[in-house]
Amino acid sequence: MDLILASASPRRREILEKITKNFTVIVSNFEESTVKYQGDIEWYVKELSKGKAKTVCANLKNKALVIGCDTVVSFQGSILGKPKNEQEAFFMLKSLSGKWHEVYSGITLINTETNKVLSKCVCTRVKFSDISDEDIQKYIKTKEPMDKAGAYGIQGFAGIFVEKIEGCYYNVVGLPLNKLNSMMRDIGVNLL
Repeated sequence: MDLILASASPRRREILEKITKNFTVIVSNFEESTVKYQGDIEWYVKELSKGKAKTVCANLKNKALVIGCDTVVSFQGSILGKPKNEQEAFFMLKSLSGKWHEVYSGITLINTETNKVLSKCVCTRVKFSDISDEDIQKYIKTKEPMDKAGAYGIQGFAGIFVEKIEGCYYNVVGLPLNKLNSMMRDIGVNLL
């Protein structure tokens, strides 16, 4: 059975490569705007991950286990997506400065042989230290924040802003390995 990662994220690919090289990446063309956020973040990220996985499954010929994933940053009940411009990135980072926020990932596994679908959510809490406006501007100039939810990547330069973390580090990067492993075992696949 083929293992397929339904994601365009290079970070998710790198994380999965830490535990297996035997997978294929197929970018999902799922239209995320079809899922409307209605206040339940766990439901929202699971639906997004399910949509990505199902879209890839629709075009497969071989039996496969498809992994769909979506990650969002939540601050005080609002979702911080990828910033549209540098001003929005500044606003997001300024908001997170000195405070706790949550990172949610929805993961969906679909076994096309059995049609079994399994969706879970992981939440990690992250606290930033106080960040000066000057440091935020310097970080934005690296262009790193522009393609990341919440305008930062914990695995990059923004790691220096992180004071504390409660939960899975890999979840903040974009693919919670521990949860993925337990879900794969539940669906009958052992990565080890």
